[in-house]
Amino acid sequence: MLQIKFGTDGWRGVIAEDYTFLNVRRCAQGFANFLEDYGYGGREVVIGYDRRFHSENFAAAAAEVMAGNGFGVWLTQDATPTPVIAYSIVNKGAAGGINITASHNPPTDNGFKVRNEFGGAIDPVGLVEIEKRIPDNEREIRRIPLDEAQRTGKVRFFDPAPPYIQQLQSLVDFEKIRRAGLRVCVDPMWGNGSGWFPRLLSGGETQIIEIHNQRNPIFPGMKRPEPIPPNINEGLRAVLETQSDVLIVTDGDADRVGLGDEKGNFVDQLRVFGLLAYYLLEVRGLRGPIVKTLSTTTILNKLGKIYGVPVYETGVGFKYVAPKMLETHAMIGGEESGGFAFHGHVPERDGILAALYLLDMMVELRRKPSGLVDLLFSIVGPHYYARVDTPFEGNRQEYEAKILAANPTAIAGLAVTGLDTTDGYKFWLEDGGWLLIRFSGTEPIIRVYTETMHADRVDSILQDGLKIAGVWESK
Repeated sequence: MLQIKFGTDGWRGVIAEDYTFLNVRRCAQGFANFLEDYGYGGREVVIGYDRRFHSENFAAAAAEVMAGNGFGVWLTQDATPTPVIAYSIVNKGAAGGINITASHNPPTDNGFKVRNEFGGAIDPVGLVEIEKRIPDNEREIRRIPLDEAQRTGKVRFFDPAPPYIQQLQSLVDFEKIRRAGLRVCVDPMWGNGSGWFPRLLSGGETQIIEIHNQRNPIFPGMKRPEPIPPNINEGLRAVLETQSDVLIVTDGDADRVGLGDEKGNFVDQLRVFGLLAYYLLEVRGLRGPIVKTLSTTTILNKLGKIYGVPVYETGVGFKYVAPKMLETHAMIGGEESGGFAFHGHVPERDGILAALYLLDMMVELRRKPSGLVDLLFSIVGPHYYARVDTPFEGNRQEYEAKILAANPTAIAGLAVTGLDTTDGYKFWLEDGGWLLIRFSGTEPIIRVYTETMHADRVDSILQDGLKIAGVWESK
């Protein structure tokens, strides 16, 4: 049988090829075995899902297995944002959770995420332990048919929204945003964020305009539900057409946020991370550690020095960020892909809460997004970021050998001052910027990232990065 490996954020596969009902059941049995072995047997778990093809049925299959292993199951009654599922784990006092979602992957894919009792990602050691317990054959899978599990109370459908909304109201003043008279364009990318912002913010002078808010598993108009260009280009055009003040984008499972300004320009996620940290430090007056992955911005290091708070750097993925947030009692944790988690909430990315904080920041500082970026850069200086994703074929180790053999002393004319191999290959540059080459944990893709203080060198740094990685020929 297929050897299932959990990557950066769970296991993902191509529907009907390797992502099958049998393999979902195998994953669920592995998770059940893990919980049982670590003393959580007989407790409850939360299971939710996204709007992808067959997600509700894959979730039901996982519920049957968990029930068959003696766990009580809270199964969401509808497609549910990842952060809502995470909060439900805490709210229900559950032992953990399963989320059927492939997040931002292409429409052909689906996925299987697991979460701990805190609603956060399970650390890498725990994921390996789950993998070890995934059975190799169907005979080892214990399950109860869904109808029987419902009849006996082993599986209960529930609405996770009310307690989550109550939690958000303790963190954000909805009424202030409703009264502000903003015109907010929202693109939920055909995914789980649909309907949430009208539900939370309607009823006042602020207007919410939603696009792409129906269920459509092929995600028309975009390559994938990931909140970066070119996937959000229709949303950026909609901002201009509707004369909106801001574009809010949530990815397929609504754990990530994207931002567009009032001029129809994309605000990259590194700048968004900087804005959110500044908001918490300056507007909210909070103090606490910042946790960031090595693929995100040095804006945070500069803010850390200004406000006297520590900044911790981890590998890429919330399986590293969430445990570090719990360890350090962090104020905010986040990553380059637009996923951010916050103190006083759950150690899980929450695109809905992040967006509400950005809207509150606009209201409090009386600035539109472009003005907020200008304000941030007046404090930390300008930062420019870009990323290129390139599929690769063949042996990953061969590409890694090429990268190490390149041993560049300069990249785009900037001297290389150091190399960090914590997660990929991060070359530090003399301007305080960096080039990172790393392999996706969920797809056969090489990602090349850069952050620099020189706007005119972004493209040349990326080109040099592709050459160092040995994939320039395919560009």
